[in-house]
Amino acid sequence: MADFRKLLVWQRAHEFNIRVSRVATGIRGAQYMSLRSQMARAAASIPANLVEGRRQKTDRQFATYVRISVNSSSELEYHLLTARDLGALSTREFDSLVAELEEIRRMLAGLLRTLESTAHYLAPKLEAGS
Repeated sequence: MADFRKLLVWQRAHEFNIRVSRVATGIRGAQYMSLRSQMARAAASIPANLVEGRRQKTDRQFATYVRISVNSSSELEYHLLTARDLGALSTREFDSLVAELEEIRRMLAGLLRTLESTAHYLAPKLEAGS
């Protein structure tokens, strides 16, 4: 099986997930419980889908999971915007998080382009020693 930990985009997304989880935990107030949960779920979905996708048999299947990661990043951006607009997140924190999220999204787009341009896009991945 391919090691997802070697993917630079997974490393960045994992670190970002931890950061967002800490930020979400710091948002106080019962009225923000759902927002905190949605932020944490969307952030976790980005690296989690890379892990699941990396285990697929074809690059085409992997690309599907990368697209889900991209979509989760868009969902997270919306939740961050909502948190900022409700006053639960400072503009400075929002700007910092979104800048990092956009960089991760660019990395995901690059990975997707690479997967879609390979000659083996439709072929099963061969494992070492196979």
